[in-house]
Amino acid sequence: MARGSSAGAVVAALTAAALAVIGFFTYQAHAAQERSKAGSAGSRDGGSGSADGSGKSEREKRQEKETLPAFSGAGERVVYDLDRNRVWLMGERQEVKRTFKVVPSSIDPEPGTYKVESRAPHVTGSDGVPVENVVRFATSQGTTIGFSAALDGSMPDADPVRQTGGIREHRADGEAMWLFATIGTKVVVVR
Repeated sequence: MARGSSAGAVVAALTAAALAVIGFFTYQAHAAQERSKAGSAGSRDGGSGSADGSGKSEREKRQEKETLPAFSGAGERVVYDLDRNRVWLMGERQEVKRTFKVVPSSIDPEPGTYKVESRAPHVTGSDGVPVENVVRFATSQGTTIGFSAALDGSMPDADPVRQTGGIREHRADGEAMWLFATIGTKVVVVR
């Protein structure tokens, strides 16, 4: 009989331990939900949900920066936002194929709809830098405007003294643009 009560005590102890573990996990889940609610409330009411006081998380701010601009057209196209210095390569079904930051040229194209007019695999840019995957789509103030990537990978700010039309991309982005934006591809420029 002592042996049976000993086994019963072990089962009771294991059951108590299991219940304690379940209780702990339940507490953790509840606490996580409360933290999440508190964080959301802080963001909604202008609380300090972020270091800059905007109430937006870094992820929300990044998504906002990467969100396709409204009224940027439909169908397959390149969208270039002058204010955000960002490009979107858009598929026929309104899906973002790729989005990336660029360094603007010293002369901006006017907002509007253009088409890719010419392309060149390798040239020397208007700033004297060897570039690749050049996709030209506009002319402004007598300067041809287009996307390109410097062969050395540099992304310097445009010299405001020189009239340049090269919108610089990282080399991988330039390759994606080259493959996407063939002659006649629509380019929408927005502010």
